[in-house]
Amino acid sequence: MLYQNFQHCIQECVTCAVACSHCATECIKLEDNKTLSRCIQLNLECAAICRSAAEIMSLGSEHSAAICNLCAEICNECAMECERHAEMGMEFCRECADACRRCAEACEQMTTAA
Repeated sequence: MLYQNFQHCIQECVTCAVACSHCATECIKLEDNKTLSRCIQLNLECAAICRSAAEIMSLGSEHSAAICNLCAEICNECAMECERHAEMGMEFCRECADACRRCAEACEQMTTAA
């Protein structure tokens, strides 16, 4: 499996990891961050799986589709949580949700192409 075939998915994973890390950091800074604990946890998990998926794909691994399948699942879950907070005006959550949705879509396309 050539990693060049999955360049778009790799880039979306990297972009999502950055957005999730930023969202978690901004949530932690808020005074009432206890109510955001699920958001923070999902952000951290999503960032971790996105970085891992990008790395596995860059290696041309035969396990790329499997990790991207899990990555899409976690990205969609993170997006749903962030969208709840985005409705309350948290722009960083909106940006994170958008990045998660794009990444999930790219991962889902990658798994069908693999």
